[in-house]
Amino acid sequence: MNQFGKVAVLLGGSSAEREVSLKSGEAVLNALLSAGVDAIAFDPAQRNLWELKSLEVERVFIALHGRGGEDGTIQGALEYMGIPYTGSGVLGSALAMDKVRCKHLFQSAKLSTAPYAVVDASIGFNAQAIISEFGKVMVKPSHEGSSIGMAQACTAQELTEALNNAFKFDEHVLVEQWITGREFTVAMLADEALPVIEMKTPRGFYDYEAKYQVNSTQYFCPADISQAYTSQLQIMAKHAFDLVGAKGWGRVDAMQDENGQFYLLEVNTVPGMTEKSLVPMAAKAQGISFEQLVVRILEQTL
Repeated sequence: MNQFGKVAVLLGGSSAEREVSLKSGEAVLNALLSAGVDAIAFDPAQRNLWELKSLEVERVFIALHGRGGEDGTIQGALEYMGIPYTGSGVLGSALAMDKVRCKHLFQSAKLSTAPYAVVDASIGFNAQAIISEFGKVMVKPSHEGSSIGMAQACTAQELTEALNNAFKFDEHVLVEQWITGREFTVAMLADEALPVIEMKTPRGFYDYEAKYQVNSTQYFCPADISQAYTSQLQIMAKHAFDLVGAKGWGRVDAMQDENGQFYLLEVNTVPGMTEKSLVPMAAKAQGISFEQLVVRILEQTL
């Protein structure tokens, strides 16, 4: 493990996902230490990034979620400092973090994705016109993760409330036509799609509470779908991952409607990395332990 030199695990940060990032970073740090790596925790919300140089850090494991850590900002800073880091580069991180531009990319590449509209806070919106066109919708701030600021809406009044809440997080908001069906995710490791996971929640959709705060969410890995569907979804996920310029590791979320049609939702370049998170779950189904997974991600910086 001496090949890595001193490794800083970037965790915490100042985004709305700080608490989740602290847990991911702690799990990653403990796994690296268990593997014999010389690793330290580093919270860029509490320390100047240039301290990485004085600490003689040779590479960085990014466990920051959301803005400032997953959107290309920290990646650009590390590029400037000449410090190798895990995961996607500046462009892949920035594009994957932008749900609106991801949708544009999916659509232009003719990848299946739900019909959508983009609402700009500075321009305003006609909630009734959107509901008339799409029916039930899902509202998503363009640059947030962990389902923060997301809501479903069936009426013009519900949509107005959901949009006004989403504008607290982002001036650009994605409004997607609601898909009734099953929710899946495909973890990516290097160029390989790992076993598909299905998430089931009684909460209406896989929101922040379903992900982190309740015990009613069920996970099925590998997902109980045919080999043909599995292959189709893994190919779609890899195409989407490559399309936005993501690399190294990450996760692609999708849904399947009642007719068996898959729809891409989004690409995550720094997904959760606690022992119970989805990428480690998929890796475990592939016979890769959490410690091995973390080391394999770090190896990509060599």
